[in-house]
Amino acid sequence: MHRFKTLIIEDEPAIRKELEWMVTQKEELALTAVADSVAKALDLLAQTTPDLVLMDIQLEDGTAFDILHHHPSPAFRIIFITAYDHYAIRAIRYGALDYLLKPIDQQDFNGAIERLKKQEVAGLPGRLDIARQMAIPEKAVDMNAQICIAATDCLQMIRLADVMHLSGEGAYTKIFLQQGKRITASKPLKYYEELLPGENFIRPHQSYIVNRQYIDKYLKSGILVMRDQTEIPVATRRKEFIINCLTTLK
Repeated sequence: MHRFKTLIIEDEPAIRKELEWMVTQKEELALTAVADSVAKALDLLAQTTPDLVLMDIQLEDGTAFDILHHHPSPAFRIIFITAYDHYAIRAIRYGALDYLLKPIDQQDFNGAIERLKKQEVAGLPGRLDIARQMAIPEKAVDMNAQICIAATDCLQMIRLADVMHLSGEGAYTKIFLQQGKRITASKPLKYYEELLPGENFIRPHQSYIVNRQYIDKYLKSGILVMRDQTEIPVATRRKEFIINCLTTLK
């Protein structure tokens, strides 16, 4: 059985110890080194060749992205470790990368390792680039930027500007793009509501999210008509919100 040589980068002693214990409990993982700073992590990465890096995002002397700046095309897989931070999580989700929230849950950790076994390193640099671009809180949303969608059979790269609307179907989401294209994503609609920029995407109904730029008109019967003539229902309790959004639409 292949064992993933594992490097832990974490500056909180309690979390670090917990990760060490979790790694040693998995037959498919082999703990090779531990770092508690950006400087030490860079040192270890220069000396070793891990298959997997459990990487804390916020370290005392920098961030995970400082480390990845020196490894723009990593041959190792990555699972980010983070306390909940809106911008960090959004950045990771944009790149469809895996992460664990502190405190680490054993079941979440096991799930991440199972996903790891199915994951390909190919395409990782591009996904990390997306995460880097989105990791800066002050950065204005670039609708020409790409987003990585975890589709049912692949990782699909699409432009934010090409997303017209999304439709939720239980644990899956259908994403409708320009020119009649569509993708079925293996994430629920709530995931995309948290991910997509609220200034550009609004949720008129529990089953739909729409790109404001593709709205053609609002019918008083409670229907949004998109430019491609798709009709999106507006929930009664959302009507005032939607009308307000449209009257301030620029």
